[in-house]
Amino acid sequence: MAKDYQKLLEELHTGQIEEFEIDTDEFMDFQKILMNFNYRKNVVGTAKRGGGARYHYERSE
Repeated sequence: MAKDYQKLLEELHTGQIEEFEIDTDEFMDFQKILMNFNYRKNVVGTAKRGGGARYHYERSE
């Protein structure tokens, strides 16, 4: 079952979750959703060793 990337991004934005991870094979599907997300500039991804990435929301103070 595919992840609901829009929901994950919204949960990051609202603070319901701190971070989430995606695997390398999910990246292209996730990227399409991320590019249309209103707050994408605050979503920060960090590459994981061996592939995939971990995303968190960077709040401006």
